[in-house]
Amino acid sequence: MLRFSLYIITLFIVVQSQAQIGGEKSYEFLNIPHTAILTGLGGVNTSSADKDVNLLFSNPALVGQSLDGEMGFNYLAYFSGIQLSSFAYAHHFKEKGTLSGGFQYLSLGEIDAYDPSGVLIGSVKSGEMNATLTFSHQINHFRMGGGIKWVSSNIAENRSNAVMFDIGGVFIHPEKDLKVGLVIKNAGFVVSEYSETSTTKLPFDVQLGVSYKPEHMPFRFTITGYNLTKKQVLNYQAGDNSSDPPNGFDKVLSRVVIGTEVVFSENVNLRIGYNHLVREHLRLEQTGGGAGISFGLMIKIKKIEFSYSHGGYHVGGGTNNFTIATNINRFVSGAKTNNND
Repeated sequence: MLRFSLYIITLFIVVQSQAQIGGEKSYEFLNIPHTAILTGLGGVNTSSADKDVNLLFSNPALVGQSLDGEMGFNYLAYFSGIQLSSFAYAHHFKEKGTLSGGFQYLSLGEIDAYDPSGVLIGSVKSGEMNATLTFSHQINHFRMGGGIKWVSSNIAENRSNAVMFDIGGVFIHPEKDLKVGLVIKNAGFVVSEYSETSTTKLPFDVQLGVSYKPEHMPFRFTITGYNLTKKQVLNYQAGDNSSDPPNGFDKVLSRVVIGTEVVFSENVNLRIGYNHLVREHLRLEQTGGGAGISFGLMIKIKKIEFSYSHGGYHVGGGTNNFTIATNINRFVSGAKTNNND
């Protein structure tokens, strides 16, 4: 069995536990904001329907007919050379529904490996992947969606695989820019464990969110509740004298992500987000250092949409997320799209 340096193990736990309770679940990379719109709005979103095909990973009901032919590419530069890349595409079948699929890959890079005596014996490569297929169908103002995903994790010579399911829905107001989304994420079972003694737990979650844009204001507000099935999300143990116990405000706000879009036009969009749980877990005692605060910008140039977002995690730095999206139907002569900008 390979033994890894304490620094690398600690770093890996931090990466895997973004906005979660570190070390409790496996496959936590599924909760890392994988696209610029997610990062810009605070890291969690279940209600931004028909805005980005990449949100199929967040809630399968968010991808509908208006995103027919849409494809998106994402790249996230994480910490210490860790990278997350993803791809998504959607196709609408008339009177049936919208089929979409995507692929995510988290590269942990090369990790130093040591033998039991502590001697460096080389390096190993590790990574995790997720292949997802979703389908959504809309009846009147309600859209339901379901997704199945094959998740694989390779940490040195240890491998684990799982099958997971997402079930979601979204209400789309017929007149107002109001959407309400609900999703049950990462239910399923483990196909193979990392080792004979490991007991892998899935990162199951229930999330509920609302997005609303007042008619005469250039702002779209989003609030999303997550970790709704967990009893405790803040890192505090009873009898711990090293920190003050969380008050009621912190307990509630740590289950909520707040995001705002400043809609300058259909081609320019500024995003700002706040994640209180990330801030509480990663800020320094003397200063927050931007932890939990994110921002981003979306610009459409002709047929291509470019998005960039920065996620604040620590005074020492944050993450940078890039997304490129386009609709292939626009490149087909005579093709029409139904995108709602």
